[in-house]
Parts: sequence; C-alpha cells; structure tokens
Amino acid sequence: MNHVLHGLAANPSLPPELIDRLITVADPDLSSELAARTDLTPAQLATLATRGDEIAVQLAYEGRLTADDIDPAVRPYAALALLDEGAGRQEWTRLLAAHRTTHVREKLAACPDLPPDVVRTLAADADIQVVAELALWTTPDTAARLARHPHAEVRRAAAANDSTPPPVLDMLITGEGLPPAQRCLVCDREVTPFVHERSCPRPQCELPAGAACDGSHQSTVHEIQRMALLNPATPIDAAVSFADHPSMLLRSALAARSDLPPSVGAQLAKDPIPGVRADLAENPAIDDTLIRTLAADRGHDVQRRLAHNPNVPLDVLADLARATRIGSTLLPRIAAASPQETAQLAASRNPVVRMLVAQRRDLPAAIRDTLAADPDAKVAKSVAPHPGLSEAHLRAMVARHGVQVVAAVAANPSASSTLLEEATRHQPPVRKVFRKVARHPHAPAPALLACLTDRHARPLAAAHPNLPPADIAQLLTDNDDLVAEAAASNPSLAPAVMAELTP
Repeated sequence: MNHVLHGLAANPSLPPELIDRLITVADPDLSSELAARTDLTPAQLATLATRGDEIAVQLAYEGRLTADDIDPAVRPYAALALLDEGAGRQEWTRLLAAHRTTHVREKLAACPDLPPDVVRTLAADADIQVVAELALWTTPDTAARLARHPHAEVRRAAAANDSTPPPVLDMLITGEGLPPAQRCLVCDREVTPFVHERSCPRPQCELPAGAACDGSHQSTVHEIQRMALLNPATPIDAAVSFADHPSMLLRSALAARSDLPPSVGAQLAKDPIPGVRADLAENPAIDDTLIRTLAADRGHDVQRRLAHNPNVPLDVLADLARATRIGSTLLPRIAAASPQETAQLAASRNPVVRMLVAQRRDLPAAIRDTLAADPDAKVAKSVAPHPGLSEAHLRAMVARHGVQVVAAVAANPSASSTLLEEATRHQPPVRKVFRKVARHPHAPAPALLACLTDRHARPLAAAHPNLPPADIAQLLTDNDDLVAEAAASNPSLAPAVMAELTP
C-alpha cells in the first residue's frame, strides 16, 4: 500500500487532472479512497465502479450511481444496493433470485418491496439462510407463513421481525399453536445429541458457542424466545411469563421492554443476577417507586445504568452521583432538564452534580460562566469546551486548575491561536493537549510544530491546513506511514509537490 497516494486521493485540494492520473493507476484500495471524494465527475465515478464490487456498492448506497449505470449481471451487489435503497429496477429481482451465489440471494431477501413471485421463489430457496433472511425483513403475511416453517432458524428470524403479527409472535414465544420444528442449524450439521464447545478447535466451524440440539432444537428455541422478547410487537401478556425463567438472557430481554408492567418490574428488581437488574434500571418504563428501590441496589452496574435512565428524578440522580462513578458524560435526564432544574443542578453543593450539568453545551451564559469559575477542577474541566466562553474565562481556568483543565480548554472552539500555542508550552506538559490542539481549526503553525513532537498528535498535525507547506512536504517521507499519509492529505500541500507525487 502506497500511503502517500492514499493521502493524495483524500486531499480536497487535489487538482482534477491529478485525480484522473490517480484513477488511471489505482488498485481497488486506492480506488475506494478516491470513490469517497465528493468532486468526481460522472465519467470518473463510472470508471471507479468498474474496479470492484465494494466500490460500486459504496457509490450505489451514496446515490452516486443510478440504475442506468448498473448491469445486475455484472455488478449484482451494486444492483442489490440500489434495490435496498429503493432505486433499483424490479426486473432485476427475478434475475438475482436465481443467482447461483447464495449470498446474492440472501442479500436480495432483505430488500424491500419485492414482487410476490420473487418472494415465493426466495421462500422456497434451497439454502435455509436465504429463507431466514426473508423471514427477518418481509411483510406481515409472509412472516406469518414463515413462522410455521419446519426449520427453527427461519422461525427465529420471524420472531425478530417487528412486522410479524402479534398473535404469531405469541405462538412463537410460547410454542403453542405451531407444529414442532423439524430441523435446526445444529442437527443440520452434527449428529445429535450435540453440544457445541465454547472453545471449538475446528477452524471452519460456524456454530455459535453453546449451540445444542438433542432433537428438541433447544438452543434455537431459546433464541426464538429471546428474539420475540426483544421484539416490541410481541404481546406483553405472552412475555411476562419469562420473569422467572431459568435463562438470564431471557429475563434481561424482558427487563428492557418498554411495556413492562410495574408488578413484573418489581419481580425483576429482586432478580439474583445484577445484569438483569441493571437492564431494568435503564428501562424508561419503570416507575418512580421502582427507580427509588433500584437506587439503593449496590449490584454491579445497577446504579450507573439507573443514572442513564431518562426518567430518573433529579433528587435520585444527585444521590447516585455520590454513590457511583458516572463519568464525564451528558446524562439523558440532565439534557432534558428545564431551565429552572438546570439552575438548581448548577447550584448543587455536590461537585459531581455540577460536573454533570456542566456537560451541557446549551447552558445560559450566566450559568456557563459561573461553572467556569467553579473551585472544583472536575466541574471546570467539564464546562471548559463549552462554546462562548471568553478568553478571560479560559485563561482563568488554566491559572486556577493548571494541568487538570488545560487539555479541555484547548478543545474549546473559541480558544484563540495564542492560547492554543501557550497550551502546548504549558509546564508541566500535558500530552493530551497536543492532540486537542492538532485537531483545533485555530491552531497556529508554532503550536502545530510543537504537536509534531507527540507520537499520537503527529498524524493529526501533519494533516492540519495551518501547518507550513515546507513542513508538510518534509513529512511526506516520515518513518510513520500514517504521518506521511496525513501530510499527503493536507489541503495546504503545494500543487507542484502533488504533481511530483502523482504517477
């Protein structure tokens, strides 16, 4: 791989004549890089589409190729991409439904608005994975028919399809009203009874860990039930019976449902597995009583997941901030706080609560500036990237908290070039500063040259348009291929140098 040519292919300043030269010599990898450009002519796009299926598919999904550009017999995957986007031709579907490659038929089965005769053809396909893919994406009527398929893998796919009618999902999850499945992927391939080892030594084996069949297709039946529990169209009356099921995976799937009744939620709150209780804690459907119960749960990840519940009361959230490590993230409940609630959070005596509200990037100026002057470093660090902070506020934060906030200050979109240059000279140095500065649009040349001294920031600085052209040219021969590629992609690279590099 020629990293410099790959960098040139992504360079937004590459002249049109040099694009043509690169297209002429491009291998599939370089062609894929060129295909990502937004300034290509129709002729250039058509040429790149001939370089491989992946490139043609990429261009088709981006809407840069049309049905007139594609021959489905030559580029079946590009034709499938257009069909998937609703931009293909219906007559292609019959050709592709008879394609000798299973993967083509499988991809076709996932496409929308297939003609009825093509659906019938795919439903009768000799490869069960094609039929299963159809069951996963098809219309309610066909999903209902395929739910009765003798192969359990097809039923598993129908259970995951949210277009499958609720009464059919009820039958799939309970097994009542359906004839027993006759086959599954396990007994298709192995002599039963069989349990697949979790560390299977066979390199070509495709069965999932724990796959098992003793004639009852038990592992696939379990997956049918799990898919149905995860499917919002499954009637809750059929789902609630799994609250005391021996399988933790099934109880977890039930705990996450948006239509969970309070009584079942209360039962799951006593589940012996913390993971089930954690899934329940993050569920927006649980009520205030259950939220307050789970707030006292010290099980692994329960309180942290509860803090991410969009309906957690603010007083509970304040208690959670004291009880567990939430991290520097914008929580859904904080993001949805009213102006009055935001002011109350910003005035909290708990610095962790102030840190959480400081993660918002739409704070009123008065609250933003107050948090910027907070005596607690984690609060200041959290608000430091907030747009609109003045130079004076940013400098005061660095003066007050030093190494604890300087990288966050360097990430502020309003940070001046002078402040960014000073950040790279901060003593003691903060390595993360160099990456923040190297990404900043205001970074001046002296600051970028300083960033080149850091291994992680060096490729970022090499691609920055404010780096002097002479320094960019020197980096084209850097020992680190990523740095050389980044330099070649730099829009400030001199056109004469681009021409010299292009074959």
